[in-house]
Amino acid sequence: MATDDNTRVRPFKDVIRNFTPAWFAAIMGTGSISLLFHAFPYGSDTETFIIFTLIFFLLNLTLFITFCIITTARYIMFPDIWGLMIRHPAQSLFTGTFPMGACTLLNIAVGLISEKYKLGGKAFLYAMWGLWWLDVAISIICCWGMVHIMETTQNHSLQSMTAVWLLPVVTLIVASSTGGVLASVLQEYDPGYALFTQVVSAFMVTIGLSLALMLLTIYIQRLIIVGVPQGGNVLSVFLPLGPTGQAGYSIILAGQYFKEALPLHHGGSTFMNDSSTGSILYVICVCISFVLWSLASMWMVFALLAVCDELRKTRIPFKVNTWGLIFPNGVYANLTIALGSTFDSPFFRIWGAIYSVFTLLLWSFVALKTVQLVYNRSIFEAPCLEELNLTEGPSNKKEIPPLEGRSVCNSTT
Repeated sequence: MATDDNTRVRPFKDVIRNFTPAWFAAIMGTGSISLLFHAFPYGSDTETFIIFTLIFFLLNLTLFITFCIITTARYIMFPDIWGLMIRHPAQSLFTGTFPMGACTLLNIAVGLISEKYKLGGKAFLYAMWGLWWLDVAISIICCWGMVHIMETTQNHSLQSMTAVWLLPVVTLIVASSTGGVLASVLQEYDPGYALFTQVVSAFMVTIGLSLALMLLTIYIQRLIIVGVPQGGNVLSVFLPLGPTGQAGYSIILAGQYFKEALPLHHGGSTFMNDSSTGSILYVICVCISFVLWSLASMWMVFALLAVCDELRKTRIPFKVNTWGLIFPNGVYANLTIALGSTFDSPFFRIWGAIYSVFTLLLWSFVALKTVQLVYNRSIFEAPCLEELNLTEGPSNKKEIPPLEGRSVCNSTT
């Protein structure tokens, strides 16, 4: 790695070239903090918490716009990197962080700015609804597209597997939770649109959670047979909290919506017009959410044990993928708070508050360390870019060797 003196004068063009999709994990992490301020079980309606929610929202929006500009510049200035990135068995999986990061912005825009303050009225809400549909389309492409690429283009093995494999499929789960937030607000303006939005969200969380549970089965096999990922990759052990925690939150939102929106009192469906349907669906959704919270708690314990074990052996290097710690812990805390409200449980409220504070402290550490490394530009590294010689003409380009599992750089940045 270059020395500090060299990295201080590292040209901005080189920063753009090494700006990987993993940076959008910072958007996800920062967005989860704004959501925790909004949902905090004690005093979330006070002016102080609302101000902090908006501060983190505006910070996240600024970062999102900046990252989008840099990413666009990257693929315009260096078009060959796109193909190399998509073929990379680890780096390509982070493309899903883009739509997931956007969802954290939409959640606050709808749940606070539109629902509480009625800013922009119906026009603003419908604009956010349109952006959600765009996010759904991107999420579907990331999920089905990346899984297909993993099957047909990339080479993977059990030894090189990490929980980063979950990222493409979690996009559907995150988008479904935003759909749940939208549906509850749309109900006031157009119940038909609200119902359709919630049904689409239920469809997405079903697919996303099913795929995630399949991958988690493979992942626990990897942990038992091969062992915990080493070095910086050990931090990926927290990622299973993402699909389990966020799916639980999405499903509990669905239950709350169905309880309020059903029965329909129109149409010919006996199921949709039955007076007990909404309550039954609500109970089922709450039970599923509790089961998923329990699974997330299990993975949280496994993750803490794995990280502690690795820290006893060596120091864990700080890289961009460290941001992957924040969002999974944030959504786990958010689900805990939601269950506390549902059960009127002091245990869930207190545990959710404690875990929210832990996530905020974790965000503070990662953010401060990132600012330090961004200043000297040493954090900008795209794995295996040496395979592409950007200084030569098309006829002199080096042939890119096939990716063969662990023969390529296994960094998750």
